Amino acid sequence: MPLKPDVWVGYLCTAISGICFGSNFVPVKWFEKQIGDGIFFQWVFCSAVWFCGFVVYWCRDFPPFQPFVLLGGFLWCTGNILTVPIIRCIGLSLGMLLWSLLNLIMGWLSGSLGWFNLKPEKVEIPWLNILGGLLAMASGIFFALISKNNPETEKHIQEFDHDANSFKSDDLLNHNGDFIDRLQPLQKRIVGVIMSVIAGLLYGTSFVPVQNVIDNCPKCSQSQIDYVFSHFCGIYISSTFYMLLYCLIMKNTPVIPVEIAFPAFLSGLMWSLAMICWFIANTALELIIAYPLVTVLPSIIASAWGIFAFKEISGRRNFFFFGLGFLFTFASIICTVISKGNAQ
Repeated sequence: MPLKPDVWVGYLCTAISGICFGSNFVPVKWFEKQIGDGIFFQWVFCSAVWFCGFVVYWCRDFPPFQPFVLLGGFLWCTGNILTVPIIRCIGLSLGMLLWSLLNLIMGWLSGSLGWFNLKPEKVEIPWLNILGGLLAMASGIFFALISKNNPETEKHIQEFDHDANSFKSDDLLNHNGDFIDRLQPLQKRIVGVIMSVIAGLLYGTSFVPVQNVIDNCPKCSQSQIDYVFSHFCGIYISSTFYMLLYCLIMKNTPVIPVEIAFPAFLSGLMWSLAMICWFIANTALELIIAYPLVTVLPSIIASAWGIFAFKEISGRRNFFFFGLGFLFTFASIICTVISKGNAQ
């Protein structure tokens, strides 16, 4: 099996991963009004994920398939299924803030404390690594405070006001009277927060099965890239299951916005590249370093798209929060990188 990638490869993959995660929804930006309830979008998206996983599997000369790693794909897909209800309940900004923070905390603590039967990872300057993680969390708060300009797009899945009550769920799902519509505002907030926490925990533990195999199976590959296909199969199988379940719930009349198919596939390709690079970064840098970096970089990239390409963000207040978020992210990256030192 291949040796551990060089550290510089890990940082390069971290940068690529952050850019692609922050940009993977750009292909569907012009079709946001046709995205429907998001179930069909996710299934096409995950079809692209499986395709990329198979390409990696082939390029790696078909390493042994690890059934246990399917669990990681299931955890990620299940967390992702919750995002549309979360957005309907509490809005995108608050929802993303909560699930991103839990994602970061779970991934970071799993690597540093050795949770879930993982081997604890070491850094040369632990307090600086902790500071980097805290700065990353703070940067997420500042990015969440940035609001969009265009009120029309608040009706759709990609653009939301910070006030969850302003979100028009009928426009998103094209049907009325489901359980979320019947909730009172306080109930929506409670349900949205609970689901955000669950999604964050699921996202943050999605790498655990891969790392568990690496840490506890001496004969297995020590490179996470060899587990990409197993992980991506878990995502696709879970997504297909949820798609079929959705069809049953909708009595075989699912919302299928065909206009979104190709953009969703492109979005899935970009996400897959980001995830593959994250797998490589985890091997080269370890979870305790790669996780904080990869989870904070997309906020900068996504905000930059909003400012320079789509003109969604303007105004002194928004630029102030963007600047603070950028500074905290930059400080987090510096602290996290320096904290590793020469630790093995």
